[in-house]
Amino acid sequence: MFTSGKKAIFIPLTATALTTMAQQDQPLNVLFIIVDDLRPELGCYGSPQVITPHIDDLAKHATVFSNAYCNVPVSGASRASLLTGVYPDFRLGRFVDAETYAERDLPDVLTLPKAFKQAGYCTLSIGKVFHHYQDRTESWSEAPWIVSPASGDWAVYNKWNVWKQPLAEYELNPQNHRGPYFEAADLPDSCYEDNQIAQKAVSTLAELKLQGKPFFLAVGFRKPHLPFIAPKRYWDLYQRDSIAIADNRYRPDKLPQQVASSREIFQYTRTDNTSSTEFHREARHAYFACVSFIDAQIGLVLDQLRQTGLADSTIIVLLGDHGWHLGEHNFWGKHTLMQQATHAPLLVATPQGKHARTSSIVEFVDLYPTLCEACGIVKPSHLQGQSFLSVLQHPKKRHRPSAFIQWGTGVNLVTESHSYAEWYDKQHLVKAQMLFDHCTDPAENHNVATDVHNSSTIRKMQAEIARRKLALTLRPSAAEDERIEP
Repeated sequence: MFTSGKKAIFIPLTATALTTMAQQDQPLNVLFIIVDDLRPELGCYGSPQVITPHIDDLAKHATVFSNAYCNVPVSGASRASLLTGVYPDFRLGRFVDAETYAERDLPDVLTLPKAFKQAGYCTLSIGKVFHHYQDRTESWSEAPWIVSPASGDWAVYNKWNVWKQPLAEYELNPQNHRGPYFEAADLPDSCYEDNQIAQKAVSTLAELKLQGKPFFLAVGFRKPHLPFIAPKRYWDLYQRDSIAIADNRYRPDKLPQQVASSREIFQYTRTDNTSSTEFHREARHAYFACVSFIDAQIGLVLDQLRQTGLADSTIIVLLGDHGWHLGEHNFWGKHTLMQQATHAPLLVATPQGKHARTSSIVEFVDLYPTLCEACGIVKPSHLQGQSFLSVLQHPKKRHRPSAFIQWGTGVNLVTESHSYAEWYDKQHLVKAQMLFDHCTDPAENHNVATDVHNSSTIRKMQAEIARRKLALTLRPSAAEDERIEP
């Protein structure tokens, strides 16, 4: 992939005959790109609306995962889970806040970048990788690089120059002093944080090329996270009147009260009538502009990888940290156990990889063991995911029968045909249920958990959830992995 005119020197990666670092002419690098709040609304995922030429070009040389799921639909916890290789804690009351689980309950767990660091890699963090830039700083060879290390409410106007146009006091939310949920200033990319992140990644790749040391470079982009702020030229790519909006702007039948839209968008102004057609088009326009903006920044990074010749020896991972409701069911944001919040984009390109699309179910907790196996690094014993390296070699291979997802007091199991969720009370008894048949209802408009003919399906799903929970209670001590030598 991304050939630079030189013949690649690596033996193709396989699960059965993996070439380890010691056996290769040189070790594989990893470029790990994570995008905040990016749902699979991309050209390479079949979207006819969103303009993402650079991501689509990467997809031509990558395995595109059609059924990748986060393990918890919120940024901090999703990142903590995939970068530590452990599931969120399913025990009630232990993981409701989600974001501090790995820090609080597994303070000594060996993170993904630290495993590479111990194996002799230069590990670098640029932008938003862990949720907070000071999280797990010992995982990196250098202090994480970030533009605005905000403390407290980072979106208070205009603490970190989030909005580019001056705002009057009356335009701010009087409760939290935040501004509008969108902005389209006629300014160059260089005025925006995500471009600075991309430019830092570009210069870092040039330095890494000169150093000649294997690297794990993590690059985290902030948009399309709220507020939807991007340069005007990316807004101009779209005609708002032609933007299609969700055709299911209503609450699903019999949806449990536990399922509620994130209130995040209402922390900003200009959100008075989110049910209107005008708002739905405006918000999608704003989100799409941000996605196209980030696509351009990713293009800068990938182009530098090609120009330096490092593409011939680098595994590229591109993912969104979770999904995002964009008006479906009149929901905006994440924080649900529904498909729009849990389903996320994942592309993996290997040096000699070819384009493939796989429907195999994978979880983000599977990324850690996959990258270790691909690079010949000993997998720590605490890992709870399963390497999907064999899927990269055989895209039709079935990796998992289901994805296991958690949020608040509920758990969710997604199979090839159904999505089932249940919520518990303080006695751990099932309080509410949700079942969607993706064969007949892919948009998840009808909760059929109370239909008698689905009782057998629910029993099977509950048995699998019980099995998953039991497996989590048998987790090895994560602290032991700090002593693993490369």
